[in-house]
Amino acid sequence: MKTIAIMQPYFLPYIGYWQLMSSVDLFIVYDNIQYTKKGWFNRNQILMNGKPLMFTIPLQKDSDYLDVCQRFIVDDIKPRTKILNQLKNAYSKAPMFSETYPLMHQLFKLDELYDGKNLFEFIYNSILKIKEKFNIKTEIIKSSLINIDHSLKSQDKVIALCKAVNANRYINMINGAGLYSSEDFNKAGLKLSFLKQHITEYKQFNNDFVPYLSILDMMMFNDKQTVINMMNEYTLH
Repeated sequence: MKTIAIMQPYFLPYIGYWQLMSSVDLFIVYDNIQYTKKGWFNRNQILMNGKPLMFTIPLQKDSDYLDVCQRFIVDDIKPRTKILNQLKNAYSKAPMFSETYPLMHQLFKLDELYDGKNLFEFIYNSILKIKEKFNIKTEIIKSSLINIDHSLKSQDKVIALCKAVNANRYINMINGAGLYSSEDFNKAGLKLSFLKQHITEYKQFNNDFVPYLSILDMMMFNDKQTVINMMNEYTLH
């Protein structure tokens, strides 16, 4: 059985994103989806003094109706340098800082291997780097490369993508269960399943545990094998 999941391109998303990726054979990332300020495309949360702190990668001013692949990061390196300084201030005493910070520096400073100013490519590169670091074997593909009618919306688009890649099973996060009809998927010859994430508490200095932060936080406090184990702590329904 070939299983797939489809997600928006989030920057350094929380553990549930990686659990979903780990649960499937093929992970499709939407690159032709409309950017929204309310999403998690260019922002996320880290732990600062025991509380969540939002950081945002500033974008060039443009139409609010463009897709994420049509948006660009500001040319000025200073905002990203500011974020790196925030990471130092927040995590310099974390047990895995010396191992994790160089990767963050690479992502935020941009290397010469990809178009780092394009928002989607910036996010996509970070996904590939984290996937590689934690030995996630799942294949990843951009949605625009799949031959379907991309004007389709919601469930219809998901079913079309599933059929186009010859999938038998579609897995979605359980909090999106109300968006889909098992009957409609069955009619299309597809099994619909939902992933329930398990969030394992870990030591964040001497603070009360704060869940749902960027995967970056988990990487700062846990060694590689522990993070891999957490990525596989989920149940399918």
